[in-house]
Amino acid sequence: MVGKSLKLSLVALSCAQILNASAAIASETNESDSNGKKNVIYIIVDDQRYDALGFMNPLIKTPNMDAMAKNGVHYKNAFVTTSLSSPSRASILTGLYVHNHHIADNNPNTAVKNLKFFPQELKKAGYQTGFFGKWHFGGADKDAKAGFAGFDRWVGLLGQGDYWPIDMMGNPSKLNVDGKLVPQKGYITTELTDYAIDWLDSIDKTKPFFMYLGHKGVHADFEASTKYKGSMKNVTFPVPASEADTEENYKGKPLWVKNQRNSWHGIDFPYNKNLDIQTFQRDYYETLRSVDDSVGQVRQYLKDHNLDKNTVVMLMGDNGFMFGEHGLTDKRNAYEESMRVPLIAEGPGFSKGKQVEEVIANIDIAPTILDIAGIKRPDWYDGHSFYGLDQGKGKQDRKDFFAYEYFWEYDFPYTPTIFALRSSDWKYIQPYGLWDKEELYNLKDDPKEMHNLIDSTDPKVIVMKIEMRKQLYQELKNKDGDNVIPYNERNHRGQVFRHADAPPMADIPSEWKRDYNPADKYHDLFPDSVNKKEFVEKVTKAMQSRDAAVAEFIKVHPEVQ
Repeated sequence: MVGKSLKLSLVALSCAQILNASAAIASETNESDSNGKKNVIYIIVDDQRYDALGFMNPLIKTPNMDAMAKNGVHYKNAFVTTSLSSPSRASILTGLYVHNHHIADNNPNTAVKNLKFFPQELKKAGYQTGFFGKWHFGGADKDAKAGFAGFDRWVGLLGQGDYWPIDMMGNPSKLNVDGKLVPQKGYITTELTDYAIDWLDSIDKTKPFFMYLGHKGVHADFEASTKYKGSMKNVTFPVPASEADTEENYKGKPLWVKNQRNSWHGIDFPYNKNLDIQTFQRDYYETLRSVDDSVGQVRQYLKDHNLDKNTVVMLMGDNGFMFGEHGLTDKRNAYEESMRVPLIAEGPGFSKGKQVEEVIANIDIAPTILDIAGIKRPDWYDGHSFYGLDQGKGKQDRKDFFAYEYFWEYDFPYTPTIFALRSSDWKYIQPYGLWDKEELYNLKDDPKEMHNLIDSTDPKVIVMKIEMRKQLYQELKNKDGDNVIPYNERNHRGQVFRHADAPPMADIPSEWKRDYNPADKYHDLFPDSVNKKEFVEKVTKAMQSRDAAVAEFIKVHPEVQ
């Protein structure tokens, strides 16, 4: 009898375990069921350069991004087609080059009203959609509300936004929440993450969702949270070889590159300050740590709610960033550190722990996310899906090169209009509208772009130069085959000679010369007016008081991290 009772008990226990397991499976299925459609979370980090990842740079810490790469695919050669916030973000959301979407700089632009954004296609397919963070193009961030660009929920920064709830003028910072301005409460990376997770909590888990999380971090001026401020004070970063102000380093390089050293975006006068670039880098990577925490919070939420098995998480930088390479800071130019960005994707359909070598561009994001959602690629897109590329799929649909285009800005006039073509092994760079050198680099042999081959007499290099010039011109045409830029196909250097014994080239105008931290450093970033001097003085005074206001806020609110 004892044996029989034991058998019956074991049978009962087994049945109970099966029922419990079935219930757990049913619960998990219900929580993550999206009617067979995959969820997608796209996280975009501001100015995160391609090697700002712990597994690529052992001096820094990004454990959550590293975990993503270990659990997913790292796209080693990911780039933006314009290394500037507004054009890059417009390309990401439209799948188009700048010459097709026309958002050429960071200024307001009515062209934004006529663009088609990929979340609109997701919305049509039944996706719940949420936008959180930095929009920053076309001026739409101030007027946007729920429904704009295909998003059901809108929590957006105004322009660049602010790390702490005090704007550059010393006033309380605001967020646009579904068309209403509400006060920012704390450190922006944490606050945006909280808004995003609250939205995930509120949506119907039986329906698919798409979430766009656009961080302010790590845009300059970098401001780390109190949690990480000072955490890298003992780290010293290597100085790039191309920073050297020597004749050898600048041999064969365009004149504008060396001239830019002494400017807002140059190593000799960065932001018109006597700035220590080592401290600048520490601030950058300390600020990045909170963004990495945010990535961890989102991933943990998905796991805790059984959503990770049916959700793709993708992380990318909107631009690169330079810390002295070629004597420059910031981005905008077509050098690797400016245009190359991190790109990691994990989730259903992506391999684990794999690295992809093929060239990927930001114009490929829209078609890829639509592909993940099972939506056909619009035929007007410039980009193509890379979904499945890690498994050898779709290679036949993709080009192994892309065009780069940056258009000169009057706010920061040191970087000229730049057109470039970047393939897997070569890069051709063409400045537009100035008397200066083209550039050609064999990236396989010269990954740091130290040796310009544009004047090489090697027949193979000459053929490469000719082919890349032609291909660049073709790539800059619109869908109708018209070259929308007033730009003729280049097929030679042009008449560039100067007399060898002539006086040196002209100096910069004396009225442009300043010492470090000039009182009028912001003067020419504002529109001209009769009373401009008084206005700028008032603005500058308000800006100078902001740091003290932030310090007081942190002192009063030590709990905010």
